[in-house]
Amino acid sequence: MTGEYETAPRLFISYSWSSADHQAWVVEFAGQLRHQGIDVILDKWHLKPGHDANAFMEKMVTDKTVTKVILICDEVYAKKSDGRKGGAGTEAQIITPELYAEREQDKFVAVVRENDEHGKAYLPTYYGSRIYIDLSSPATYAQEFERVVRWAWDAPWDVPPEIGAKPAFLNSKSLAGKPADLGSRRIIEAMRNGSAHAAAAAGEFLGSPDTIFEKFRLASAQVIGENYDDVVVDNVDKFVPYRNEFISLFTAIAQYQPTPELVGIVHRFFERLIPYLHPPTNASSYSDVDQDNYQFIVHELFLYWMATLLKYERFDAASTVIDDQYYWNSRRRPDETMHNFTIFREYAKSFDIRSERLKLKRTSIRADMLKERNEGTGIDFAYVLCADFIFYFRATKFNDYNSWWPETLLYVDRHGGPFEMFARAKSARYFERIKHLVGVKNVQELSAYISGLLADANSIPRWQFDRLNIKRLMASDNIASTP
Repeated sequence: MTGEYETAPRLFISYSWSSADHQAWVVEFAGQLRHQGIDVILDKWHLKPGHDANAFMEKMVTDKTVTKVILICDEVYAKKSDGRKGGAGTEAQIITPELYAEREQDKFVAVVRENDEHGKAYLPTYYGSRIYIDLSSPATYAQEFERVVRWAWDAPWDVPPEIGAKPAFLNSKSLAGKPADLGSRRIIEAMRNGSAHAAAAAGEFLGSPDTIFEKFRLASAQVIGENYDDVVVDNVDKFVPYRNEFISLFTAIAQYQPTPELVGIVHRFFERLIPYLHPPTNASSYSDVDQDNYQFIVHELFLYWMATLLKYERFDAASTVIDDQYYWNSRRRPDETMHNFTIFREYAKSFDIRSERLKLKRTSIRADMLKERNEGTGIDFAYVLCADFIFYFRATKFNDYNSWWPETLLYVDRHGGPFEMFARAKSARYFERIKHLVGVKNVQELSAYISGLLADANSIPRWQFDRLNIKRLMASDNIASTP
């Protein structure tokens, strides 16, 4: 039964009386379509004694109330259509001009019931190169039958997403000019070609981030007002072209030259970004939201640096990102100059303010933005999720479960499987490659540590009613269970 306000599509079936079995199949097929709310018109049901068969066929093909026409194609139908013989030949003469006159090209579709000895579908010549639906194989019948139903109801599987707004970074008033001015392309090309000068060029490129990041510093006048969160989000959006260029460079390093020298250059780059996460040393006054744009930008870059290393399985380099500390002399606390990786994940109050002000009712605006901004990076979001998970897991060893809140894991599929690297770690050989990144010496140590985490509910991130399933994401019961 169709919905109260929906009109059932009217559909005519054109076919040949090839054999009794074929006729029976068509009748059953038509009945299945009627059960899907489709008003099927079939000669065996609607053509009565005394009716003109040719007039009936022509009416069904040209009638504007008949919105869909199916051509059931087998060898006999194709040959009679091409030879203009029998009922199928007559229908071919009627259908051909209608088929080519249809601008939308969605009224007619061939449903293939039979293929030739080479596996090629039997189709009338007039059908040309149009897409058809294949019901010739029992193995794919259910899926292809759904295609028929969706076509009849104009409800295809694949539809284009809604068109979004013009990206903020294309605004003519963008803060930092054209990203092409950064010049990373020549460095990436040098890495791809194995140039000995690649490391020096990368060091020069990443060695002076101030030329870029200072342009995104928010002036004191910008942080005054009720809608400061708009200013932060706009600032972060305008950084996208520069973020993409850094991600491209990270990817080139991970893919072509993940040498200790280049990994060290990226390490120093992130050290130089730490001051942007905190008030300037010469600031006479400041608020707790002044650096929120940098909190997001630097945290996102750090996630992608780890994600690119994971994508290309550079686990030794990824381990150094976590194990090596980062130098920063804050001058406010001169006794603290070396810091672990959690320094790159700071709470940014503006995003919570935004959610409350706009009544968005979102669990995490920051997580939403990280997910939405993943498009066009060339790095599957699954790697970003895995990077966030590893940072969280390693941070738990500092006995401060809030030192790295895994923002993106809000998007982990509750019903999905483990991260790829842990699924592969079912192999003992593969586990040997990742164990240092996870921070353990053997499987027994990993199992004992996970058990300790699970015993303390406060150590497991939770969003509303969903708690992070560490054992599932790590496939911990299967790790190193095969050679």
